[in-house]
Parts: sequence; structure tokens; C-alpha cells
Amino acid sequence: MHRLLRTWAARGPWARLLLPLAWLYGSIGRMRALLYRIGVLPTERLPIPVVIVGNLIAGGAGKTPAVRAVVDILRAHGRRPGIVSRGYGRHDQGVVEVRADSSAAEVGDEPLLLRLRSGAPVVVGRDRPAAARELLRRHAHIDVIVSDDGLQHLALARDVSVIVFDERGAGNGWLLPAGPLREPLPRAVGPATLVLYNAPSPSTPLAGYASTRRLSGAVELASWWAGERPRLEALHALRGRRVLAAAGVALPERFFEMLRSFGLDIEGLALRDHHDYASMPWPSGTSDVIVTEKDAVKLRAERMAPTRVWVAALDFRPEAGFAEQLLELLPPPSTTASSAHGHSIA
Repeated sequence: MHRLLRTWAARGPWARLLLPLAWLYGSIGRMRALLYRIGVLPTERLPIPVVIVGNLIAGGAGKTPAVRAVVDILRAHGRRPGIVSRGYGRHDQGVVEVRADSSAAEVGDEPLLLRLRSGAPVVVGRDRPAAARELLRRHAHIDVIVSDDGLQHLALARDVSVIVFDERGAGNGWLLPAGPLREPLPRAVGPATLVLYNAPSPSTPLAGYASTRRLSGAVELASWWAGERPRLEALHALRGRRVLAAAGVALPERFFEMLRSFGLDIEGLALRDHHDYASMPWPSGTSDVIVTEKDAVKLRAERMAPTRVWVAALDFRPEAGFAEQLLELLPPPSTTASSAHGHSIA
């Protein structure tokens, strides 16, 4: 029903009919934030810094590649990051560590992708503070936690927030379900908040950092699971063939357009976000299929024959000033001694 209401809202005239629900949604959100602010609902602060990466706009703004970019920046500057996530679509909502051999059904497709591509330890759980405590218990060397989503989950205190937007900006500017916003667009962001645009230029009035987004190459599914790096040559080799492109992501057309920009002749197969691939959605006998990495974590080469499945990887790079500002906002590692992990978490 929530997805249906959002679809109606995108059709212009329907949005105004949904405004009473949007006002109710906003009132509940404001009351909840107030309860956290005055201490009625508890906020837990960890002994090491926490970076929250999330969206104000619902669906597909580019949060997962932004998390990977933040982790890469931190690691490149000597930090030892770990990741916590809810793990959307899991069968269980308890706290679980993501392993390289975990299934997407156990831990969620995006957390599994983050574990495989970043190499950072990842723990999932609906209760973010509990997931963070478990991450610290299992990996005492971690000196900063990156939360995949969680901007609206106020139970976990944060040192830095990163708000991700794409080309859609704030849409019509209204809250769900009349518009795409989870909370109102602020006039300005606080001193510990960065805005990152998954787009070549800002799409809201908020000052922030643009990013470049392109495909870095492709690799066959079995080789992707073996850790082989995607290559541009593999994408170029698919030119001149009729290829089916399948995408179980929030904005599949974005993926299809990126493939077409490489000169590929594709037939797009748009699937529901987090599609589980319990059965293959393409016709039997399809020769070549290309998918996103988020889809690949739910596919195994032994199930694909006779279809040859290719995995296309995304290269997402924030402009240089983003890394500098992120590092300035974080306390230096020397102030977050590893001995603090043994102390109680208030």
C-alpha cells in the first residue's frame, strides 16, 4: 500500500488528495524527534564515532554506493571502519554478522554487497544500537562506525550525518505519501551534516558535494563471486549483441541508461526493488543477461545455465572536498582509544 500511495503521489493531482496523510506523517515524526530530544526516548552514544549515511527522499538516491565511498575514504586515511545496517528484506530482524558466505535472505542484499565489495565487517539488525554493540564486541579494532541508512533512527547517536540526494532532489517538496520526503527539507544543514549529491550537480538548495557516477566494467557472474575485478573491455565486448538487462533496484532505468551510454543494445527488464530471484525472471534460453551487483548477490552461476550472466559494477566518486570535510568533522583516532571498547556503553 505504501508503494502504491507513492506511485499515486507522483501523478500530480493525486498528491494533493494525500496531503492530510502527509501532515499526519509529519506530525508523528516531529513528536518522535521531540521525545528523543528531551530524553523520553533514549539515545545511545558509542565509545567511537558514528557516521550516519541516509536519505531524506525515499528510494534509490544512492545510499549504498555512498556508504562504500565513505568507507573507502576512511580506510584510505588510516581509519578502521565497520558498518551497521538494518538489512532490508531479511527473514529475521535479529542482530547478525554478515559473512562472505551469507545469503541475501539471511542478511539483506545491500549489507551483503557492502561486505563483499568493501571488505569491512558488517552487522545487521533492526535495533541499530544493538547491531553497533555487536560489531564492537566482535571487532575491537574498529575506530569508526558507518551506519547504512538510519538518518531517521535517532536511538543511535551520531557524530556526522551524510544526507544523499540524486537528480530528483526533494521532488515536489512534500512528505510521504503526498511526496517523496521522509522528513522536511531543511533550509540549511547543521555543522555536523554533509550533503552528498549522487549527481553531477546539486539538485536542492542545500550546499553540498557533487559526485561522478559511471560503470567501471563488467565480469561474468562466477568470476565476480571469485573476486575478479570488472573490466571495461567486457562491457565493450557486449556491443553488437542483443543483451537483456535485469535490475531489481529502486530506479532500474538509471542502470539501463548507463548501459546504453556504452553503446549496448539492451532490452530492459525492470524488477521490484530487492527482487529475490527465487526463479529466473527472463525467458528460458536467453543467451546474455547483465545485472547490477545488488542483483548478483542473489544469483549463483550454477543456476544460470545456459544463460551467461554478466555483472556490471558502479564507480561512484564524490568530489575531493567531501573527503576533506568528512575527516575534519570526525574526532582523530587518538581520541578514540581502543581501550574504550571495554567500557560500558552509556
